[in-house]
Amino acid sequence: MIVIPAIDLLDGKCVRLLRGEYDTFERVAEDAVEAAKRFIDEGATHLHVVDLNGAKEGRHVNFDVIEKLCRLNLTVDTGGGIRTEEALQRCFDSGVQYAVLGSAAVSDTAFLEKALQKYGERIVVGVDAKNGEVRTSGWLKGSGLNYIDFSRTLSQKGVRRIIFTDISKDGTLEGVSRDSLQALISALPECEIVASGGVRDIQDIAICKALGAYGVICGKSLYKGTLSLKEAIALC
Repeated sequence: MIVIPAIDLLDGKCVRLLRGEYDTFERVAEDAVEAAKRFIDEGATHLHVVDLNGAKEGRHVNFDVIEKLCRLNLTVDTGGGIRTEEALQRCFDSGVQYAVLGSAAVSDTAFLEKALQKYGERIVVGVDAKNGEVRTSGWLKGSGLNYIDFSRTLSQKGVRRIIFTDISKDGTLEGVSRDSLQALISALPECEIVASGGVRDIQDIAICKALGAYGVICGKSLYKGTLSLKEAIALC
């Protein structure tokens, strides 16, 4: 299992939100690049980057920072505002390894299918759910879609990696959403499921590993010191 540190960008700053609510933002690092370098020093090989402005506005906003992060010795995936072919191409031209589609995967099936046809497994979909319902536009809008049913549809279209976030857990340090994660992994054995949201400590890493998650994204736990990245990587 891969342990993936997270950097969320809002107005160029490295922040964390509580349950995806923008007015709860807390700056957790002075500089995103320096934070990523610390993750590398602790053994990280991957990095998950979210453009929070982009997720809300539907276009890249913090891409200058993302480009700097791509120059580091890390496998970078990024999401937030990727809704056009041009945005996708910009990601890959800049060194992003995996592009994470969220709202576009829900609202623009043709775009998703075209992206999968062209880029294959470099296209990842973020399935962000609250009370089982997939949400879009920076988690601000409901879709009416059940997260497992939607994930099955994604698999049928050729998506092989899904980042699943339980919004009610994100940024809370309350522990991973074990039951929801287990249900998704069981329903889609053919997909690589990356767990996100709620990670507090090494026990959550152990839970994700035991459930068969492909990876786990860690954010606030690393910034608040409730989880040792080095210890988490060693376990996995």
